[in-house]
Amino acid sequence: MKKLFILVIALGMAINANAQQTPTYAERLGWPKGARVIILHVDDAGMSHDANDGVFQATGRGVANSTSIMMPCPWVPEFKAYLDKHPDLDAGLHLTLTSEWDNYRWGPLAGKTNVPGLVDKQGAMYKDVAAVYFSAKPEEIDKEIRAQYDRAVAMDIKPTHFDSHMGTLFAKPAFLEKYIQLGIEKQIPVMFPGGEDLFYRAEAKAATIAELKRQGKHTEGMNIPEPAALGKAKEVGDMLWKNGLPVLDDLHNSSYDWQMPGIEHATDKQLQKWYTDHYIESIGRLSPGLTMVIMLYQSICNV
Repeated sequence: MKKLFILVIALGMAINANAQQTPTYAERLGWPKGARVIILHVDDAGMSHDANDGVFQATGRGVANSTSIMMPCPWVPEFKAYLDKHPDLDAGLHLTLTSEWDNYRWGPLAGKTNVPGLVDKQGAMYKDVAAVYFSAKPEEIDKEIRAQYDRAVAMDIKPTHFDSHMGTLFAKPAFLEKYIQLGIEKQIPVMFPGGEDLFYRAEAKAATIAELKRQGKHTEGMNIPEPAALGKAKEVGDMLWKNGLPVLDDLHNSSYDWQMPGIEHATDKQLQKWYTDHYIESIGRLSPGLTMVIMLYQSICNV
């Protein structure tokens, strides 16, 4: 994957006799059969000084080896100055279509008159994915993500990949189409899990069960539907590969849902141990293939 720093995890290379016959995308990219390869990724660069500091510490200490930048946000110049001093850093674009904070907002780079479906009453982007889903037109999505790419190019940022802030570009097939089109057109890899997605499927199922239990609606043995986004994952992955772009076999983004009991009273040492243990346990469950591990930047500094 273009300029990506990929860490091959020595978690065991043996494969049992029932291993899948189809080569993983990691194997297609040149890694040995059965290798578990991960990209340790922290996003939200450029969002704020604290977000930048989290990226600086995570990548500088070797905890993460990949990041992505929120181009509409005001702290992008600070991150660009850091990137100039670390030109080999894997830095993509965290394509941004939401502005989720109450008292800290940003608007679309394409201009609110050009993308009215992306703008709320404050003149900023909407706070949540649902509002974008119901208000934005696909052509507005296209204009805005291209404007974000154009700003990066104007600042002499050469993005190594594209991914999606809050997953907004995965909310609707028409949005996803614009995201994939931009990647293919510019020949820049897009974050997309198009393989077996065994970890992603298992984590999504566990999260659904947890929510059903919270609502008192879960019964043992009930059918748990898979995320709709996985329905055509392999088909899209195959299409990306045929168009010259690398593809992920799996996606690990469950750390955003981790909730440490009693976190408000925890010491730094306790936070470090809790998050470290969780990352070690979850990474140990990854299957052979190329997996992006999206790490919560607030927790990375404690690992």
